[in-house]
Amino acid sequence: MKALVISGGGSKGAFAGGVAQFLIQEKENKYDIFVGTSTGSLMVTHLALGYLEDLKDVYTSVSQRSIFSNNPLTIKKVNGYEVVAINHLNVIWNFIKGRKTFGESKNLRKLIANRIPKKYFERVRDSELKVIVTVSNITTNEVEYKSIKDYSYEDFCDWIWASCNYVPFMSLLRKNGCHYADGGFGCLVPIQEAIKRGATEVDAIILETELTQINRIPAKNPFSALMNIQEFMMDHVEKHNITIGKLYANQHNVKLNLYYTPTVLTTNSLIFDKKLMIKWWESGFKYAAEQHTDKMNKLKYDLN
Repeated sequence: MKALVISGGGSKGAFAGGVAQFLIQEKENKYDIFVGTSTGSLMVTHLALGYLEDLKDVYTSVSQRSIFSNNPLTIKKVNGYEVVAINHLNVIWNFIKGRKTFGESKNLRKLIANRIPKKYFERVRDSELKVIVTVSNITTNEVEYKSIKDYSYEDFCDWIWASCNYVPFMSLLRKNGCHYADGGFGCLVPIQEAIKRGATEVDAIILETELTQINRIPAKNPFSALMNIQEFMMDHVEKHNITIGKLYANQHNVKLNLYYTPTVLTTNSLIFDKKLMIKWWESGFKYAAEQHTDKMNKLKYDLN
């Protein structure tokens, strides 16, 4: 069985879409298992159905307004760099309303229902394909994996939404007496879960460079400091997930193919810029094509 795993990465999901398009459309890979975290969870239903152009339209038309119903962030450019600042009025308003987070992402929940209609859900659920999304249960302190076959349409949309919610800047989902947030807080690259579900070969798209290539911009305010800290923690979660995934793959004789971003795409994945995301999708497709060509050339060289 072959699995496609897509890590978290916010707006950088556009790059993953380009890679996945090449693997499915050009390389004609047939996947039995799709596992996503955060932005990856938004993609797995479309990818399972092969609806690549529809998915591309989603990722190249989304904006801040598509995600946030109450955006706690403003983006400013300082010396050519994008720096996160606080939208004080929106944050205060959220506190007045008694919310548990700085901002709200209810528009994202509406976008999920709009772009993953019930007919898509039913086609995947009734197929032999395994589609799983990753969520972090903050109440029980556990990572949970939600299969499309185990839930109703509304529940599965909720799990996708929870998987994408980068708390405390986005909404916190309360469901079944527990609070749920971004799956990336617990497992950013769910390679191990794909293997546990029966994968004998895994293609994993990781929305970071293989080696650290940047020093983060010094914090200018409490929000940017908090984001830097969270990014630091998630970088280490990612490295841990990949290390465990490699060991688990080796122990179970699973072929593991890793696709990293070749360059740093952005230092803030909560910025949804349409022009950049169009560029990233195209870059992902081109990068996957180059990787495949390099492997074929190396194979020919080895055989000679």
